[in-house]
Amino acid sequence: MRKPLAAAFCALAIAGAGAAPATAAEAAPTGVGKVADTGSATSAVPDVVTSVERALSGLNPSAKAVNLAGTVALSNCSGSVVRMPDSEADDPALVMTNGHCLESGFPGPGEVLVDKASSRTFSLLNASGSRVATLRAAKLAYGTMTDTDVAFYQLTTTYGQIKSSYGINPLTLNDKHPVAGTAISIPSGYWKRVYSCDIDGFAHTLKEGDWTWKDSVRYTSACNTIGGTSGSPVVDEATGKVVAVNNTGNTDGERCTVNNPCEVDASGNVTVRKGINYGQETYQIPACFGIDNKLDLSASGCTLPKP
Repeated sequence: MRKPLAAAFCALAIAGAGAAPATAAEAAPTGVGKVADTGSATSAVPDVVTSVERALSGLNPSAKAVNLAGTVALSNCSGSVVRMPDSEADDPALVMTNGHCLESGFPGPGEVLVDKASSRTFSLLNASGSRVATLRAAKLAYGTMTDTDVAFYQLTTTYGQIKSSYGINPLTLNDKHPVAGTAISIPSGYWKRVYSCDIDGFAHTLKEGDWTWKDSVRYTSACNTIGGTSGSPVVDEATGKVVAVNNTGNTDGERCTVNNPCEVDASGNVTVRKGINYGQETYQIPACFGIDNKLDLSASGCTLPKP
């Protein structure tokens, strides 16, 4: 988690109107987790679009470039419309983001929120990052920052309705553990850009302030995700499936503090990796959603924390 993005936009103002917002923000990567400051960020960056997918396609023609289709922009974060491997077209659609992106604020350690009223809205993007619709939540199905950092909103629309109305397919969660060395892309609906790198490895335990996350994905340094990318899907470039949800990074090189997560191995040894960013695995989540995308935390194989 990171401090608010206000500092980045101060830097932009000093640099002058000719500076690009994304460039200025990257020069001063701040935010709460990967959350953006809602007071200053959302109106300043409506059209920041990347061409990373085109560059990747040119370098590796056999790889299908990841784009922004199916991602969403929240008021302070990123997210995506996702489906489970066995979800049906007439199931109510789900939006995935981080637990620390909830409109109610950060859940405390050990806190799990289930089936909470919400009418939150999400800007649905197409491949080029243009907003094609505003989606609305029917409820918060699940949210936590314990063991992982994830939230799922159930929408008032189905996958089929989204597809027929806007031509957008959901992203599919992979139900297999990700693999080190995998090429990944992280499309941010908030910033309308795609970060690309590889999975460097996995942190047995990732500790940040009062929160602890298990078996986190560590990126190589090319994925220099910033405030506002919280909740972005981490997509396996070879399969197009989601393997994690982006959530944090070590900003200042501090040890286990807010905005500066540290890795703790099985023996208790602590490693600090300044400038390295992380995501939380999602392979275990499909087991927790059954018929009609109904959450069932008691289902066989479901390991998500319970209230």
